[in-house]
Amino acid sequence: MEVMQMLHMNKGVGETSYAQNSKVQRKIISIAKPIIHDAVQEILRSNNIESMGIADLGCSSGPNTLLLISEIIDVIIRAKSCSLGLHLSATTELRVFLNDLFSNDFNTIFMSLPAFYNKLKQEKGPELGSLFISATPGSFYGRLFPARSLHFVHASSSLHWLSQVPPGLDSKAAGEALNKGKIYISKTSPQCVLDAYALQFHNDFSLFLKSRAEEMVGGGRMVLSLMGRPSYDPTTPASCYQWELLAHALMTLVSEGRYVRGNGNQMKWGD
Repeated sequence: MEVMQMLHMNKGVGETSYAQNSKVQRKIISIAKPIIHDAVQEILRSNNIESMGIADLGCSSGPNTLLLISEIIDVIIRAKSCSLGLHLSATTELRVFLNDLFSNDFNTIFMSLPAFYNKLKQEKGPELGSLFISATPGSFYGRLFPARSLHFVHASSSLHWLSQVPPGLDSKAAGEALNKGKIYISKTSPQCVLDAYALQFHNDFSLFLKSRAEEMVGGGRMVLSLMGRPSYDPTTPASCYQWELLAHALMTLVSEGRYVRGNGNQMKWGD
């Protein structure tokens, strides 16, 4: 099954949902806040904008999804009230596109919009201007928007996800899978596995940049935040320990018979 058809964060707002377990991701957005503000101000300095196109790629769901919009609105309102040398129309409108894979929990986002709109009106008043929020499902490893339609692109805690498992890892040498029992690079992975993941990331990220280059206007800006590691070596414990734990948990579920494979079109865990 293709990744883009099945991958998603836990839906809803329950105890185990992504919405209730995404404080680290919120912290990352908070750290990037000054960079986001500077980028938006640079856009306003170089363009006389009446309608600003904004895309949040890999938006997921929950309170973090609408945080970026609030931050950008704050920058624009502050620019209107202060003499910052920015080019602003009195009726500047914001076109916000929320993007994630097809199975993302967009319904929860939509249901939260009325309360979000009301809160903005109470806090920002008539200075808010026009705000249009819509969803654009699909993989950001390819074109998503019309040419020259975006002024600002944001992606946080999402670009470390690859578009697919690197090809060739299902090949067998001497009767053994190349990365047997693992779901990512580990301390026991051969060099060819590391090379395959590095090449896959290079191809994916190149396609991401090429696609955004066609979609963004001149003078547009991007702010991208993605996971890194403290060492160049991806097999150090700090880099792969969490993946080792996850792989062990998945293998345990398989050994207990709690893994159910459907007819090739679906895949799920048992009770």
